[in-house]
Amino acid sequence: MSNKRVPKNPPHKAKGGAPAYFSCWDLHAYYGESYIVQGVSFDVREGEILALLGRNGAGKTSTLRSIARTDDPQMRHGEIWLDHKPVHEMKTYQASQHGIALVPEDRAIIPGLTVEESLILSQIAPPKGWSIERIYEHFPRLAERRTQEAITMSGGEQQMLAVARALARDIKLLLLDEPYEGLAPVIVQEIERILENIRDLGMTTIIVEQNAIAALQLADRAVILDMGQLVFDGTAQEVLDNEELRHEYLAI
Repeated sequence: MSNKRVPKNPPHKAKGGAPAYFSCWDLHAYYGESYIVQGVSFDVREGEILALLGRNGAGKTSTLRSIARTDDPQMRHGEIWLDHKPVHEMKTYQASQHGIALVPEDRAIIPGLTVEESLILSQIAPPKGWSIERIYEHFPRLAERRTQEAITMSGGEQQMLAVARALARDIKLLLLDEPYEGLAPVIVQEIERILENIRDLGMTTIIVEQNAIAALQLADRAVILDMGQLVFDGTAQEVLDNEELRHEYLAI
């Protein structure tokens, strides 16, 4: 089996020596004394979708939350770089201001706000690239429901809003935690289409998803974690083509 363990590259360099847009280098994170993320390193190029995969408990969400600089888990060692800036030295709000947006599994829709109010609340002022009308062009369902209370929409529509709120902040890196959870296949396909469209516009995305096949079909590259450690870094197609790898680490 063609496992590829990743060398500990300098955090500002991708493989081959080219500058990486995003780098996570030798990341170690803990929940209390539980050692969850154990020396994870990988790079993401600008405009790329990376699928961050693994079985339940592999450390995927903990890695995403560490990148977003949340307080839980606690990152105790490692470096995180985005667009040549040291994210690991930032507080949560500073990482957000630098352009990192985490869309959590629960979507964090605010009760009492309409779709449009939710977008306006998230938007930077003045918007640099993602005006409300531009968002509606890419999310026509949200345009149709702009005056509807957001919490009353379907799960798929709420997921669209969660992604749209992130874009309204003119972000650099989109982190998606289980975006397909509980959604019908037809809605998953629509969200995939939206993610493909924003990739074509240059958005850099890391997606954690239990529906590994769907994530791999969308992604350019894949990283697989097992027991908090990185065990594979390569193209998404390599994983799709390697039945042994999928069975051992993804149970598919």
